[in-house]
Amino acid sequence: MPAAARLLLFCALLSASASSLGVTLYKTVDNFGVASYSDRYSPGAKTFELNEPMLERLDGQVRLQAETFPGGVRFLVRNELYVPMQVELRIDQLANAFGGNKPRSIRAVVGPRSTKVLSSVLAAPGGKLQYASSFQYAMGDPGQRSQAYRYPFPWKGGPFRLTQGPNGRFSHFGPKGRYAMDIAMPEGTPIIAARGGRVVKVENDQSGRGSNPSGNFVRILHPDGTMGVYLHLMRGSVVVAEGQQVALGQALAKSGNTGNSTGPHLHFVVQRNVGLALESIPFQFDRPIGGLPDFTAGNP
Repeated sequence: MPAAARLLLFCALLSASASSLGVTLYKTVDNFGVASYSDRYSPGAKTFELNEPMLERLDGQVRLQAETFPGGVRFLVRNELYVPMQVELRIDQLANAFGGNKPRSIRAVVGPRSTKVLSSVLAAPGGKLQYASSFQYAMGDPGQRSQAYRYPFPWKGGPFRLTQGPNGRFSHFGPKGRYAMDIAMPEGTPIIAARGGRVVKVENDQSGRGSNPSGNFVRILHPDGTMGVYLHLMRGSVVVAEGQQVALGQALAKSGNTGNSTGPHLHFVVQRNVGLALESIPFQFDRPIGGLPDFTAGNP
């Protein structure tokens, strides 16, 4: 059987066996190095936990700072990323605050690579100000509206086939990946930008499963505020940098099998901020793509 056919059959068998959320597959390798997968344990088998949450470590690149000054405190946010960030600051457990002690909630969008003052709280005359604060954020500006766009295939070569589409029970069931598409392809396939924009986050150093379920990836912010994310890339293959502007068709990386990946493939998803939450949105390729019998996809 040709290698490409074996790869597609492998992905189909995995999809067929994963009929419930969070299912576990077991991998065994025989004396000839041939891997087999089953939903039943056998001695010496290793597990594949079939969940694919998207995790991006921002490593302190979005920070809330509280600066005290005579008579009060000022809250500001520093955003070091190349993407707008929607933030929410909640101030409660207030005591001796000028203007009252009711909880205060402030939402704002902080531009790329910038600092913004969110709020200041003054102490009431004759009292000592007390408070507690909480802070959350999400990539993107929810005020932007996505524009109609048909995505060219984000790879060179093929033809390749879709192994899991939107609302798949295999892994495409969470808000961040509900409308993602998985395309089986050999490791090392050139991955290119399906839409121009600015690179806002990359990971390039992960081997195998590693610590990040997304594996190596590239995230690109499009002009309409949506973001295209290319996941499970080959280690060391990413050729773009955060902050770089890329054009349609520009080389990004090579496909791989890193993170929570059950076989060599590209996981491609388009996301936008829907209000302090980054979620996948429906998209279409600009031409038909064939698929294996889709054991996992539901109705979009």
